[in-house]
Amino acid sequence: MRDLHAHRRETIMSAYEAGVPIYAGTDAGGVLPHGGIAGEVLELAAYGFAPEDALGAASWRAREWLGWNATLAEGAPADFVVLDRNPLEDLSVLRTPARVVLRGRVVA
Repeated sequence: MRDLHAHRRETIMSAYEAGVPIYAGTDAGGVLPHGGIAGEVLELAAYGFAPEDALGAASWRAREWLGWNATLAEGAPADFVVLDRNPLEDLSVLRTPARVVLRGRVVA
């Protein structure tokens, strides 16, 4: 595990460059606090992912992989964030969402 962690950048970038789909998320359970997805997206971008690919790994591409339509339609289930600026121009905005909507309710 330590070796895998030490070489994560090379491993992830090799997969990315080979066209392997990569998704952001955590299965850490109760070990780590929730809310770390922005850090994962930023780390993917720091590795060399295009901003659209890093953001897509945590949103529309992951949604599609989970079996949902990648685009939203009225009445479709979705949790989402509202941002003050375009994340494709500055992914760091993911750390400070203006609103968080969970199951149709504003929670932050």
